[in-house]
This record gives sequence, structure tokens and C-alpha cells, in this order.
Amino acid sequence: MKIWKLSLIFVPMKDKMRIAFDAKRIVQNGTGLGSYGRTLVNDLSKFDDLDLTLYAPNKGRDDLRQQITESDRLRFFFPHEKTAIGKALWRSYGIVNQLKQDNIQIYHGLSGELPFHIKKSGIKTVVTIHDLIFMRHPEYYNWIDTKIYAWKFHQTIREADRIIAISECTRRDICELGHIDKERIDVIYQSCNPSFQDHLSSTRLFQVKEKYRIPKNFILGVGSIEERKNMLLAVRALPYLPSDISLVLIGKKTKYTETILQYVNSYHLNDRVQIFHQVSNEELPVFYQLASCFVYPSRYEGFGIPIIEAISSGIPVVAATGSCLEEAGGPDCLYVSPDHPIALANAINQLINEPNIKERIARCQKYITRFQNTNVAEQVLNIYKQLI
Repeated sequence: MKIWKLSLIFVPMKDKMRIAFDAKRIVQNGTGLGSYGRTLVNDLSKFDDLDLTLYAPNKGRDDLRQQITESDRLRFFFPHEKTAIGKALWRSYGIVNQLKQDNIQIYHGLSGELPFHIKKSGIKTVVTIHDLIFMRHPEYYNWIDTKIYAWKFHQTIREADRIIAISECTRRDICELGHIDKERIDVIYQSCNPSFQDHLSSTRLFQVKEKYRIPKNFILGVGSIEERKNMLLAVRALPYLPSDISLVLIGKKTKYTETILQYVNSYHLNDRVQIFHQVSNEELPVFYQLASCFVYPSRYEGFGIPIIEAISSGIPVVAATGSCLEEAGGPDCLYVSPDHPIALANAINQLINEPNIKERIARCQKYITRFQNTNVAEQVLNIYKQLI
């Protein structure tokens, strides 16, 4: 399959580890898998002994691609394929020959997938698996999608030399559903963008507040507005909260959004609920810092990076029990059943009225230092070194 680079061919310096990444999500996904990949790759690029190439089937979104700081040891590669089918086949098959041509030593699948037959090439492989929700909760997916995802999962774990799970919960799922030894799996927690730790100026806070007409007192929810994320629970909790408290939701629009809007209209909560689908990465930290509390009532997650973003921003968190969110938030966040709106309201009331809330937040921030970027990148680097 004929392919060509869109930039000058770069010859890595001697003795550097030549690492390749599946960069599809890096250039296409604004949150979730995309954020994970961009943060990790940028942090790994700070190590002098690595030479990194990001292999993406297309250029994706300019704003996402530009979040990668390209340098003499970090660059993109794009294939010449023009059709969607051609790009998909290249990512799953044709890329292996290109990796061999580029003398790649390790290929890291950042979003739970590896190219077919890469094991036969002699290239070492690492794959990050974020969750197996499609197997744990297939009711949230199309039937055919669950079969395709499950088939890819089993193929991937056969090809992988090492597997990274982003939580102990995900490692347990991989072991149970993939029938593999946990010794093949390293748990390396996700980190969030360092921008959430920045203290923004009052001018910047005011600008974004005015632009979006954000209410004075509000609780915040961030994440795709889909059924599994369960943000309707936060809406149902509003009547049990003081009338001057609103709810702001930020996330990708899905059919479930209409379910939330119907409930809002039926219970006359229109003046207390705002939903935004297009908030930039530069503006998102402002919402966190303006919020009184963060809610994450998801029924099942692989990790829950918005919890880390909220704690980094200095606000208290209420999340749901039932998956791995206690791992992400630690013992000083509050956790409630994903089915009880009154329990959620009570937890929110407790946090926004707690006299020593700054002490609670400080304990949460101490807990999440284990997820800080350099530590995550160093752990991934150690896996690369062990393989080579």
C-alpha cells in the first residue's frame, strides 16, 4: 500500500527509543481518549531519550492537533490514503509496514486497539485500555457495535506485550472478561491537563461568565450527555436544593439530551438548567473555578477524569458509587447511589454549606497528586524501557 509523509522524513538520533502512537483520537476527540493521548504524549516528549511519532489516519481537527507541541523528537505522520475505507484499512493493517520502515521499536495503542498482526512484525506493543463498558453494560450500545468492540478487544490483548489499565476497576474487568493474568497489566492512572491547576484572573473569569451568562451559584457537570453518564439525576436533585442554585452541564449532545430537556420543561426548571455543547479547552477551566460543586453521577466509568479536573480546580465533588469513581476522587469526595436524587441533593448541600470545605478540598488535592502528569509519563516510560 503506497503511503507518503506530509513532512520531511526525520532520522532519529542514535540510542533514542523510537516510539509510535495511534494518534487517531488525539486529532479527532476533544475530550476523553483525545485528552488522555495529548496530555501523555506532550509529557513524554520532555524526556530526551525518546523519539516519538504520532500516526494518524488524517489531520483531524486543527485545534486538537495544535495542542501537540511538535519538535525534533515529536512529529506527526499521515498516510496518503484518501477514502475513509482506505484510511481505516491503513490504521488496522497497512501501518505495520510503515512502522517497520521507520524502525519503530514500540507501538502504543492509546485507545484500546492495536494493528492486526503487529506481533509478527517483531515490534513491541503497549495498549491502554480505558474501560470495557461495552461488555459490562451492553445496553448502552448497539448490539452489532458490542460484538465488534468485543472482537477487537480479544484480538488486541492477544497482540499486546503489555497492557495499561487506567484504574484497578478496569484491570479487574480485563482479567475477568479477557481471561488473562493480571501480571500482564500495569495500572497507570490518568492525569488531567495542567491548565486546571492554574489560578485564573478575575478578569478572565468575568469575561467567560458574561459570554455564557453563567449564573452566580451553580453546580457543574462535565461529560458527554448520554444515558450512562446519568446527568438526569442532577436535574432531579434540583428541587431539593435552594432555589438560587442552578445546574450547568457541558458535554457532547446525544439523544439523551432530549430526555433531560423534556424533564426540565415538564418540571419548570428551565431557569435553573443550562446546557452547553461547545465550550473550548481554554474556557472549560473557568467553568470549574466558578462552580460551587461538581457532580458526576455516572453509572459506570473506566476512571473519571472530570473528577480530577474538578479537584485540581479547587471545588468539592459528589460522584456515584458502582464503578471506579472512588478510585479517582479518594476518600474525601462524597459518593451516592446513581438512583437517588435526594441523596445527591443532600450531599451537595453538605458540601456547599460545610464550614471547613477548604480543608476537605486540600485533602482531595493531596490525594490526586498520584495522578500528576510527570508521574504518569514516568510510569509509561518505565514500561517502554522494560520492553526494550
